[in-house]
Amino acid sequence: MRLIGLAVVLTLSLVLAPLAAVGQPAEKPRHIGWLGGGTAKDASLEVFRDAFRELGYIEGQQYVIDAHFVDGRTERFPRLAAELTALPVDVIITTSTPSALAAMQATRAIPIVTVGVADPVGSGLIQSFSRPGGNVTGTALALDEVSSKWLELLRSLRGRLSRAAVIHNSTTRSMVAMLQPLEVSARTLGVALTLHDFTPTETLAKVFSGVAGARAEGLVVLPDALLFGQQRGIHEQAARLRLPAIYGTRNYALSGGLMSYGADPVEGPRRAASYVDKILKGTKPADLPVERSRKFELVINMKTAKALGLTIPQTLLLRADEVIQ
Repeated sequence: MRLIGLAVVLTLSLVLAPLAAVGQPAEKPRHIGWLGGGTAKDASLEVFRDAFRELGYIEGQQYVIDAHFVDGRTERFPRLAAELTALPVDVIITTSTPSALAAMQATRAIPIVTVGVADPVGSGLIQSFSRPGGNVTGTALALDEVSSKWLELLRSLRGRLSRAAVIHNSTTRSMVAMLQPLEVSARTLGVALTLHDFTPTETLAKVFSGVAGARAEGLVVLPDALLFGQQRGIHEQAARLRLPAIYGTRNYALSGGLMSYGADPVEGPRRAASYVDKILKGTKPADLPVERSRKFELVINMKTAKALGLTIPQTLLLRADEVIQ
């Protein structure tokens, strides 16, 4: 009887074990926060999703994304960063220096991965590229390599450039890291620069009034989250002055700007996926060195060139990675 009873128990245990396993709750998906300076149409998010899928993650099963965008209204970053930390999320991805700073001010515990942040050391985001030292890591713009080319590209349009205007946002600490190599380039090329500050309390009309007064022959618009939200107005003002302009990100060229030269927009989000993968598997951000952008692209908008009455030299067209007709 004891042997029969034991056999029954063993049989029941074998039958019920799979049923118990079926009844166990599945592992919860990891929460990824996204804090972007543009709009929900930002292609960087889709690039990240594709790269994360290639690493074996299935959205909705292994992870979910809580995406927040400010549409150029940088004053919204602190509130949205606080909302992400309150959810909470397992990691936060930021796409600009202001968004990264807002996220770091909201939390020193949740890992933060930057995409193309400007001057992370000077901005106080990390201690050094090789040893970030806190909860922030990711990719950074190679500002010296990018900004040193802007004036050269503007000059190649007409073969000469004696005066150029630069629009920047002095409230963003990373602007200094972009201006220094730009000023070195200006001295080398013999170009006189005038700086025009666009802050949250300023208007584009006033800024461009200063640009017109400086009799600039070319315009450089530094990449900044605040300026990003003013693309349409910037293009309209530049067209009114018939002023050739160059920008730091391709979005400007796509939206009507003449030229852009900056980091490859695909590289940053793809590398961010690798950082997030390592963090979710247990690596601390402090142990993941920050990497500088390695790929750059030149985009030329021919429709805008025609509207400005410019003939783009063939040598410049051959250098372009993308020509918008």
